[in-house]
Amino acid sequence: MAREVCHCYEINLQTGLGGGEIYTRFFTQALIDLGWKVTLIVKRGSWLSSNLGMPRVSILEVDDLGTVPDVIADDHAPVFAHTPFSGEIAERIRRHHRLIYFAHMPLHGRNPSAFHSCDLILAVSNHVIDSLKAAGLSHYYAEPLYGVADLERGGNGSTEVRRGPSYDWDRRKFRDWFLSLTYPIARRMRRSEAYHKRPGLTLGIVSRLTPIKQFPLLFTHLAPILAKHPMVNLEIFGSGGYASVRDLRRALKPVAAQVRYWGHQQDVTRIYQALDFLLTGLPEKEALGLNVIEAQACGLPVIAVNAPPFTETVLDGQTGCLYADPRQDAGRSFDQLLTRLCAGERPKPGQLAPAHLQQFSYPAFRNRVQTLLQYLGKDVKRESR
Repeated sequence: MAREVCHCYEINLQTGLGGGEIYTRFFTQALIDLGWKVTLIVKRGSWLSSNLGMPRVSILEVDDLGTVPDVIADDHAPVFAHTPFSGEIAERIRRHHRLIYFAHMPLHGRNPSAFHSCDLILAVSNHVIDSLKAAGLSHYYAEPLYGVADLERGGNGSTEVRRGPSYDWDRRKFRDWFLSLTYPIARRMRRSEAYHKRPGLTLGIVSRLTPIKQFPLLFTHLAPILAKHPMVNLEIFGSGGYASVRDLRRALKPVAAQVRYWGHQQDVTRIYQALDFLLTGLPEKEALGLNVIEAQACGLPVIAVNAPPFTETVLDGQTGCLYADPRQDAGRSFDQLLTRLCAGERPKPGQLAPAHLQQFSYPAFRNRVQTLLQYLGKDVKRESR
């Protein structure tokens, strides 16, 4: 007798690699481990289309969102979408399916209208849930689906970390198109430097350099503090759009001698092991911070502003250090923190807070997904394997 399995669709049409794509990987893996059949719909030629690494997943490539309803069968399977969309496309899908949106970012200054076109919203933190409430939305799943440290995307097999590209070019813009042609030539003419930890205290940014991190605004306030601590080094691992990188460099110009830029890197585990602390961006536009979870899983403590979502992921004095928002105290708390850290204060995440870190493990995440699927059970269409 054939064993019945559940089937679902999952939609992620982003072309690059970000937190949402890493989240898609481990959410898909959890579904598979729980016995589900998954059909993942991705953009043709995207990072997910060639890097998912899960042979048991059926991947459907599409050219645009408009074709998605045409590739979904009328089988009443639930549809999980990692980016909300509205209008006719959502209406067509909801005729035969329960449409479930992930909220990967808080609704900080964003229009919530797209979230009205789904049956359920899944939030990745309580910080995001609070933003949904503030926007007047009520059809969200009550428990946050915290992410996990996905450290298996690996590197290129090299034993060294070398400087990579700092820019993500948007070739739809003439400026970016032109620079995307000339910048690699200039970069190849420079010697490829290998990373070596410098003497002193090493803070690291390991993140895409996107506007939601607000790094330029952060360092407008923190650069004068860093200048008071010349033995503090800042190493930046990540890439971003031309304007984001330009604005970050401008904000850090007063402490340029203390800062190095290493560009996009694949082997994040090796990077975390070569730092003293991970430094986050500003909090309010951040959903959770997968890099915060990854760093702590690698035993690297985190320095973050004392506000959600970082108060959900960092235990002050145990898995990291929280400081007052520098926009409110002119950086005094950060200054005091650096003084203590330079004197030798070092939290040890894995030793001091195993229960805290366990909630961001893959087994805990899979259990959360299982509870979610049980909640959705009455709406699931079963099919024979």
